[in-house]
Amino acid sequence: MLFRQFSNLDQYLKPGKVLAIFGARRVGKTTLISNYLKEYTGKYRLDSGDNIKLQSELGSLNFETIFEYVQDYELIVIDEAQNIPQIGQALKIIVDHFPQKKVLVTGSSSFELAGQVGEPLTGRKRVIKLFPLSLLELRKDQSAYNLKQMLPNLLVYGSYPDILTAKSKKEKRVLLSEVADSYLLKDILELEQVKGAKVLLDLLRLIAYQIGSEVSTTELSAKLGIHYKTVMRYLDLFEKAFVLFNLRGYSRNLRKEISKKSKYYFYDVGIRNAIIGNFNDLEKRDDIGQLWENFIISERIKKQSYLPIYANNFFWRTWDQQEIDWVEERDGTLFGYEIKWSERKNPLAPKDWQGTYPDAKYQLINKKNFLEFVS
Repeated sequence: MLFRQFSNLDQYLKPGKVLAIFGARRVGKTTLISNYLKEYTGKYRLDSGDNIKLQSELGSLNFETIFEYVQDYELIVIDEAQNIPQIGQALKIIVDHFPQKKVLVTGSSSFELAGQVGEPLTGRKRVIKLFPLSLLELRKDQSAYNLKQMLPNLLVYGSYPDILTAKSKKEKRVLLSEVADSYLLKDILELEQVKGAKVLLDLLRLIAYQIGSEVSTTELSAKLGIHYKTVMRYLDLFEKAFVLFNLRGYSRNLRKEISKKSKYYFYDVGIRNAIIGNFNDLEKRDDIGQLWENFIISERIKKQSYLPIYANNFFWRTWDQQEIDWVEERDGTLFGYEIKWSERKNPLAPKDWQGTYPDAKYQLINKKNFLEFVS
């Protein structure tokens, strides 16, 4: 069984609180709670938000119905809870009137479930984000040597649990294509008014080819033939559905610094490769630098979330092309990281970075030292 960072949920489940686990489809939320419940010794109730009867019972907000539903159990577990109307209000009723009970819910549609549980459960919830498997998790039972040997597969096929355990490259490709075609956009298409899957996939393809570069919504708008505000809305939905994350430029009002543009990265590089239909081995690719940058940054985000490390994240670039791939602002200090696949390249910190931020740190991340940075 693959190790998951939150495999012991006891430390996060508290009476009178809702533990909400968010994450993309197929990252292992259902498996996580199933494995936890196998070891759970108390009396629990497990349901799915896909259950129409449960949608009616909890969605009604009828106190008597809800009381009858929860009263005989110590722990209430609802998988895919975002499918239940007014789930936030229903959960508020449970924790307010049964403060001795524990409640665990999972949701794949962060933009829907977070919106529903946010205000109703203010002060009554703990949120965990679950990502595809991280190197931080794999490091628990893999040596540094083994992890480095896994890099070619991780960079091409990513780290969704089902993909990691697939036995052949063919099986990995089939599973990844299934995730990209059947699951990736499901929440957005079900819960938001969009023109259709094609324009969403076309937008993702354009982003996939621009990893590491600033993205122009005006340019994307022109290529797709849709309004730039629609492009911005779709990009926001991709973020909320755990497909992409946004990185803004860092600036302290230095005129030559780029601050208003964004970069976008995929939470999983395997999904990125599936979107563009490229599963070539590393030695046959011309985008290894982009893949490596995306991979390291996504792994760093997982580490920040899981440990946790509290930081504001940026990229840094000037109009005359001085740049740093990843910048963290932690405890009042700036940390700049340049990410390179080639071990032969050892760039010094840019002059404007050193001159403008003399107290900032700078480090090169490559194949020799990346494990410390991400795991």
